[in-house]
Amino acid sequence: MELTEAQKKRLRTRAHDLKPVVMVGQHGMKPTILEEIISALDYHQLIKVKLSVGDRDLRDEIIAQIVADSQCELVQRIGNIAILYRRNTDRPDILKQDF
Repeated sequence: MELTEAQKKRLRTRAHDLKPVVMVGQHGMKPTILEEIISALDYHQLIKVKLSVGDRDLRDEIIAQIVADSQCELVQRIGNIAILYRRNTDRPDILKQDF
């Protein structure tokens, strides 16, 4: 699933007021953190993840790992915050809802 720029813009607008639901600390990724991200994506479809892991390269590597393992899309990354989206077919599509 590849998002268009218009869809990404709409998701960034929706995510503006969201608080991070998952935080990755200095010990890096653990299987339980990945399970929590997958669970949050199943329920919310659009989430923020805060990464407090140190340098930029490690942070980008962890984000790439999360995207690959959870099969989601990276909408945006600013500093230590990543916005992730994955469509849940059992719930209403947030891309088509008005906010």
